[in-house]
Amino acid sequence: MSRFWSRIVLTLEPYVPGEQPRVANLLKLNTNESPYGPSPRALEAIGAAASDDLRLYPDPSSLALREAIGASFGLSAGEVFVGNGSDEVLAHVFQGLLNHERPLLFPDITYAFYPTYARLFGIPYETVALDETFRVRVEDYRRPCGAIILPNPNAPTGIALPLPAIRQLLEDHPDEPVVVDEAYVDFGAESAAGLIRDHPNLLVVQTFSKSRSLAGLRVGFALGQRGLIEALERVKDSFNSYPLGRPAQAGALAAWQDRDWFEHHTALTVAARDELSVALGDLGFEVLPSRANFLFARHPARAGADLARALRERAILVRHFARPRIADFLRITVGTPAECERLVEALREILARNA
Repeated sequence: MSRFWSRIVLTLEPYVPGEQPRVANLLKLNTNESPYGPSPRALEAIGAAASDDLRLYPDPSSLALREAIGASFGLSAGEVFVGNGSDEVLAHVFQGLLNHERPLLFPDITYAFYPTYARLFGIPYETVALDETFRVRVEDYRRPCGAIILPNPNAPTGIALPLPAIRQLLEDHPDEPVVVDEAYVDFGAESAAGLIRDHPNLLVVQTFSKSRSLAGLRVGFALGQRGLIEALERVKDSFNSYPLGRPAQAGALAAWQDRDWFEHHTALTVAARDELSVALGDLGFEVLPSRANFLFARHPARAGADLARALRERAILVRHFARPRIADFLRITVGTPAECERLVEALREILARNA
């Protein structure tokens, strides 16, 4: 604390990201990163961009990248917004679209950056409880509000809403912005992007960090009708008019265009996720049905904090949240088959020693 802090700094509760320690032989299953390297085409493009014309500013509009993304969804470049990871995109979304007199709604168990951004930008908000099976109930959002944001699949549960439920949410709130955060959608959920044409209040946010293995490059994007995208551009150009550097634009574009790599590696992750879910179930864990690149699981006879600690002693990191309703759950990133097997063997040993 410093006497030079502004009032808002004193009231903030910053988001706490997953650990990024440097430990020998560490198995890092705590931050939902891909276990596979990026597309070789992306790496080549990044290298070429990093060695050419870095003295010059990048394209402030990232036009080539926006055109490529838009074309994949039947949208124009003017209906695509890009930024430094989906977190920066979301920051602009909170400022430009979600700040209203009536409260913003989002789930009580969800991405922890949402309340952080709401407090930072002075946005009134209310949380809507997940049901007893940790699912979003669209009917619970039928209340006065200024806007709605929710991840699909949800984090940290991994549970996804079907597309008809998203459509119902939009129809229930035609006069409020509805933001669907699809950071994990490529691992088996249905994207709401196809609903954009008929719903001017819908904004869809995605990222290159997960399914395209570019978490270190920091590229995210939003899709929506022109009115919503223009709001984000106005915020961006009042904050940072050159968000993506040349290597980020080049690498993201090449990764987006390498469809074969994308489909192959997402399929590998989905297969490993489903196998890991079965293996954890065989150990007695309750595993929520995930459509993400992670699992959310708890053991009926072991505290989540104790399991996380025992795994850490074996150089395996998973994510534990000391929060009401989910304190006994572990969020486990899906690794390679060999990494998943190492995790399962460690849990088998931990459970046997404490039986």
